[in-house]
Amino acid sequence: MKTFRNVLLTLASAAILSLSLSAPLRLAHAQKNGDGGSSSPAPIKYPETKKGEVVDDYFGTKVPDPYRWLEDNRSLEVAAWVDAENKVTYAYLDQIPYRAAIKDRLMKLYNYPKYGSPTRRGEWFFSTKNDGLQNQSVWYIQKGLEGTPELLLDPNKFSADGTSRLGSLTISHTGK
Repeated sequence: MKTFRNVLLTLASAAILSLSLSAPLRLAHAQKNGDGGSSSPAPIKYPETKKGEVVDDYFGTKVPDPYRWLEDNRSLEVAAWVDAENKVTYAYLDQIPYRAAIKDRLMKLYNYPKYGSPTRRGEWFFSTKNDGLQNQSVWYIQKGLEGTPELLLDPNKFSADGTSRLGSLTISHTGK
């Protein structure tokens, strides 16, 4: 999940910067080539993406799905395509001189301790806490307002690689 968070932060950075990138990159390219800004950067060359022949029939309506093969995230062919796409993407993103500073700032803004509102069920209080670097909030339980919070459930330990998550949790009205 930390990798997923990093990907999201990278995408957020790219989205935030997309409107302001063309002019600085064009200027940097012009300065590098010594032409004063009259030429534009070379167009990005993306890897070829094959098209399959899959067509679904939904109640008589034919719906082509030429990129269905990309849905197999365990395929070596898909992994190779993603690697090729990443090379193009990062070659572009790595040209942004202030990208690392924005990522650092976003990480500082996002990575802080977060506490969920306590919920009372019977004589028990349930709450969540995230230290800021955890993929998911950890659930705690305590008896009454003066009780000591005890670990109830840590979804971060569902799987070693962080690919499992807790979708929802419902507590009975009595807390039992």
